[in-house]
Amino acid sequence: MLIGAVNAYNMETNKVKNELTGEYGEVPAVQRAYKAAGVPTIVVGDQNYGEGSSREHAAMEPRHLGVKAVLVKSFARIHETNLKKQGMLGITFANESDYDKILEDDTVNFLDLDQFAPGKQLTLEFVHADGTKDTILANHTYNDQQIDWFKAGSALNLIKQQEN
Repeated sequence: MLIGAVNAYNMETNKVKNELTGEYGEVPAVQRAYKAAGVPTIVVGDQNYGEGSSREHAAMEPRHLGVKAVLVKSFARIHETNLKKQGMLGITFANESDYDKILEDDTVNFLDLDQFAPGKQLTLEFVHADGTKDTILANHTYNDQQIDWFKAGSALNLIKQQEN
């Protein structure tokens, strides 16, 4: 999971900060620690996120490891749909320059996810380690059915719920 991605904060591949320990480690190991601790996470990426990936696995692996959302400048052609089917929140920056506001130690709050609706931007708050905050808008392309997938945790979960 993301082992080939370059970390924008240290310019190293497969090396991210574990906010639980303060140490750097490999992406899958750090994400497993977050999952074990019950800490939901978000992936923040640049342009054409998901390009060259093994399609379904690129969405299944983050979901399996507890990632809840992917916020990027843009998605590769089919990847956004695969995230939706996995029940993940695939969103893009409304203003691409907001990417530069995000810091390594930020905590992310989704301020209006309870009002998630087609065509309505989402508001995210990035709380920095020094207590300051930046609020940004994110776009999405979810329709009502895809929002139901998100709420159910995946398209398959929704189908299972509808069978009962």
